[in-house]
Amino acid sequence: MAASKPVEAAVVAAAAPSSGSGVGGGGTAGPGTGGLPRWQLALAVGAPLLLGAGAIYLWSRQQRRRESRGRGDASGLKRNSERKTPEGRASPAPGSGHPEGPGAHLDVNSLDRAQAAKNKGNKYFKAGKYEQAIQCYTEAISLCPTEKNVDLSTFYQNRAAAFEQLQKWKEVAQDCTKAVELNPKYVKALFRRAKAHEKLDNKKECLEDVTAVCILEGFQNQQSMLLADKVLKLLGKEKAKEKYKNREPLMPSPQFIKSYFSSFTDDIISQPMLKGEKSDEDKDKEGEALEVKENSGYLKAKQYMEEENYDKIISECSKEIDAEGKYMAEALLLRATFYLLIGNANAAKPDLDKVISLKEANVKLRANALIKRGSMYMQQQQPLLSTQDFNMAADIDPQNADVYHHRGQLKILLDQVEEAVADFDECIRLRPESALAQAQKCFALYRQAYTGNNSSQIQAAMKGFEEVIKKFPRCAEGYALYAQALTDQQQFGKADEMYDKCIDLEPDNATTYVHKGLLQLQWKQDLDRGLELISKAIEIDNKCDFAYETMGTIEVQRGNMEKAIDMFNKAINLAKSEMEMAHLYSLCDAAHAQTEVAKKYGLKPPTL
Repeated sequence: MAASKPVEAAVVAAAAPSSGSGVGGGGTAGPGTGGLPRWQLALAVGAPLLLGAGAIYLWSRQQRRRESRGRGDASGLKRNSERKTPEGRASPAPGSGHPEGPGAHLDVNSLDRAQAAKNKGNKYFKAGKYEQAIQCYTEAISLCPTEKNVDLSTFYQNRAAAFEQLQKWKEVAQDCTKAVELNPKYVKALFRRAKAHEKLDNKKECLEDVTAVCILEGFQNQQSMLLADKVLKLLGKEKAKEKYKNREPLMPSPQFIKSYFSSFTDDIISQPMLKGEKSDEDKDKEGEALEVKENSGYLKAKQYMEEENYDKIISECSKEIDAEGKYMAEALLLRATFYLLIGNANAAKPDLDKVISLKEANVKLRANALIKRGSMYMQQQQPLLSTQDFNMAADIDPQNADVYHHRGQLKILLDQVEEAVADFDECIRLRPESALAQAQKCFALYRQAYTGNNSSQIQAAMKGFEEVIKKFPRCAEGYALYAQALTDQQQFGKADEMYDKCIDLEPDNATTYVHKGLLQLQWKQDLDRGLELISKAIEIDNKCDFAYETMGTIEVQRGNMEKAIDMFNKAINLAKSEMEMAHLYSLCDAAHAQTEVAKKYGLKPPTL
C-alpha cells in the first residue's frame, strides 16, 4: 500500500487509521470515519479515540458498547448539564458521616447554622444576587466544623459558582482547589476549576482537571469532552509551532520516497534518466555508478535519485538553479518535491510558484507543480486553494491522468464522492492500466454506500474490489483498500488474507504491518501479535511515524504512560508538517495528563 502518496494516504484514512503520510504530512480523515477528525481528542478507552492514532478498532468497540446500552440513554453524551447552579451536597466522599462523642451536638448545631447560611446563599444565587450569595457562602464556610469535609467542600464549590458568574476566575480556581482538597473526586469542583484555568490561560492545569473529570464521568459527558479536546488542540498547536520552526529537516525512508513518486505516472522528474543523459561509456558499465555526460546539477540529482542517495538532491538542484541551467524548471520542481518530503513546505512553495508561472516550461512540469502545491494546501487545511490548483492543472493539461487521480482523492476528502468517481473515471479513460485509480474508485463507491447504509451498494462495491484484484493481481493498494472495507464488514479473516497479499507484494511497506497489527487487536484481541506486527513495522522502517503513533496509542490503552509518551515523542520528531506535529503533541499531552491525574487522585481509566 503506497501510504506515502499525497492526499491518497488521507483517503485511506477514511476507513482506517491514517499514516499521517503524504508530502507535507497531516493526513486528514475523510468522510465516514465516525465524525471525528484524526487529530481529535484521545484520552483513554471509553473516549472516542483518535481515528488515525492507530486505535480505530477501540473507537468502534466503544461505539458498539454505547449502542448496546440503548439509544437515547440520558446517561450518555446527552448528559451535558452546565453545572452552573449551586448545590446542597457534594459528591460523596469516604468518612463523611456525622461524628459521635463529646462535642458532637455542638458540631451539629454549627453545621445546621452553616447549612442555613448556604441555603440563604442559594436563594440569592438563583435571584442573580451573586455578591450577597458570596457573603452567605463565606458565612457558611466560617461556621462549618472543619471535620465536615463534604459539607465544607460544597460551600467552597458554591462560592466558586458565584465567583464564576462575576468572572472572578482567580477566586473561582482558589475556592475549587479548597473544595477538591476536601473531596478529591468532586466532579463539579474539578470541572469548574478546569474552566477557570482555561480563562486564566493555564492550559496544563486545565487539561489535568478536565482529564480527571472525564475519567470520573466515564467519558460520558460531552461538555467535559469538548473542553478536553479544545485545550489539547491549543496545547498541541502552541508546542508544534515552537518545535516545528526549529526542527532539523529529516529525509524520509527510501521506501516512503519511492512510494510517493510511484503515485505519479506523468511526472517528468521521477522518470528514469534518458539514454542521451548518460555517456556511451557509462551505458556499457553494469553495476557501476553512472557518470553524467553534461555538467548539470539537475542531471547529477537525477543520478543520485537512481542511486537512492537522496540527501544530495537538493544541493545539486540548487546548483542548476543558481546557474540558470538548461534544466532549471525541472530542478525547481525536483527541489520543491524534496523540500516537501523533508517537511519544509515554506521552502517548497516559492519553487512551486515559480514553476507554475513559467509559461515556457513543459506543461507537464507545471501541472505536476500544481498537483503538489494543491496537495500541500489540502494538508494545510486550505481546501479552496487546493481545489483551485487542481482545477488549473486540469485546464492546462487536460490529458494528464495524474491530475484526475489526485483530484479524485481531494474530492473524497471533501465528501464529494460523485465528483471523485468522475475524476477516477477520467483517469482510467486516459490510462486504462491504472490499477490504483480503479481500486480507489471502488473505495470511493464503498465509502458512499457504507456511510449511507445502503446494503445493495455495499455489496456492489465489494464485488468491484474482487474484480479489481482479479484484473490487477500485482496492485498492493487494491488488496489494502479491500482489506479495510472487509474490516468494516467484520470479515476479519478475509481482510487478514488481503493484508498478507500486500505484504507479499510489498514486504518493505511498514504501514501494511501496522494495519495488520491493528486487525489482530480488533479481530482476535491478540495484543501480543498486534504489537509484534507493529514492532516489525518499526524494524522495517525506523522512520515510520504512523507505527510509533500507533504503538503509543496502544500503550495508553494498556496504562503504560511512560512508554506511550516515549513513542509519541519519537513520532513528533518524525512529523512532516506542523499540523501533524500538533496532533502528536495532543496525544502526548493527553498521556502526560493521565499520568499526573493518576499521581494526584489515583484515577486511571480502564485498560486493555
